[in-house]
Amino acid sequence: MTPHPHGRRRLAFLSTAVVAALSLTLAGCSAAVSTATSSTTATSATASGTTYETVDAIATSTTAETIAATADAADAFLATLSDEQRASVVYAFDDPTKSTSWTNFPVTFVQRAGLNLADLTDEQTAAALTVMQALLSDEAHTTIATIMNGDVYLVEKSTTTEESLGQYYIAFFGDPSDSASWAVQFGGHHLGINATLTPADPAITFAPTHLGVQPLAYPTADGSTVGAFDAIYSDAFAFFDSLTADQQATLLAGDVTMCAPGDTCDFPVGAGLVGADLTDEQRSLLLDLIANWAGMADAQSTAATRAAIEATLDSTVIAWTGATVYDTTTGNGISFSISGPNVYVGFQAQESSIGADVAGLNTAGWGHVHTIYRDPSNDYANSVEQQAGSGIGAGPGQRG
Repeated sequence: MTPHPHGRRRLAFLSTAVVAALSLTLAGCSAAVSTATSSTTATSATASGTTYETVDAIATSTTAETIAATADAADAFLATLSDEQRASVVYAFDDPTKSTSWTNFPVTFVQRAGLNLADLTDEQTAAALTVMQALLSDEAHTTIATIMNGDVYLVEKSTTTEESLGQYYIAFFGDPSDSASWAVQFGGHHLGINATLTPADPAITFAPTHLGVQPLAYPTADGSTVGAFDAIYSDAFAFFDSLTADQQATLLAGDVTMCAPGDTCDFPVGAGLVGADLTDEQRSLLLDLIANWAGMADAQSTAATRAAIEATLDSTVIAWTGATVYDTTTGNGISFSISGPNVYVGFQAQESSIGADVAGLNTAGWGHVHTIYRDPSNDYANSVEQQAGSGIGAGPGQRG
């Protein structure tokens, strides 16, 4: 399979646990958010019962605007809830649950914080998803939607018995605000977003966050395909292909590590290619790759995070195993780690598809990947001490 172009089509989130064939038109919820919108053409396509629908983007140009828009969307969501539901979704900002309720394992293994979208009404679900629409950039929103709908596709088309697929939880740590710090936690089986919003700076950090994919790509009704990790794979191989033969040899001889959730983590470094040995172009390509995790909101917050990572890039170590050519038709994919003072990315192919085989689709190796992004200097924006959770981690070939 050749790399898919990373389109900017915005996809509506969907869960089989909500109403069957539910089509969420998030644009209709945008009026609750006091920020400008840029219109997109409303189109939809159905692929085996899974509906994707374009929505209007909630456009923000600065970090402060993104924080304000996300707070407005969160307040609008909270207004749809009962008193009991609100008590279940809002935690204290420094509640240690923040560090034990995200994972790269199914919700049947590790309980998430907050409310399950499967337990919400259509109105409440749409309002909850508008929070993510306000927070994320176009590219990140598309990635997250494609991850979620990939899980839905597996439920519909495979023999998997994993009950967590299609279940997603939302929680707030601290009261949503454009003046005091708070955090959004959102995720399910192949997704664990932790976004801390700090109005005083202003700043947004997504550390720690889990992005996963299964399957690699899946078809839509018009015969095209969507793949959640198209941009990540393209950026990873753009960096790899920029290296000299000697640099590639050093990279491949390194120690790929994984700093899994449910672990306090000492952010292992190991051997590998050191940032100080990269050219300016190679450094830029590496930063582009990291931005898939570190830069999921507006351009200003992405630039600030990129600058912090670049400041210590000389002592950052990159290691890689697996394929050296972007050809998803062969082999078991790639694994790599990027470990430095201000960034940790662990990208690991899962060789098993765990009952999620679908004829004609890649659901293992290239098509089943778990990733972790963390910031050793700023996890959870230093708002809570990292607590050991379930003790469960997912390395290569392990269940997840």
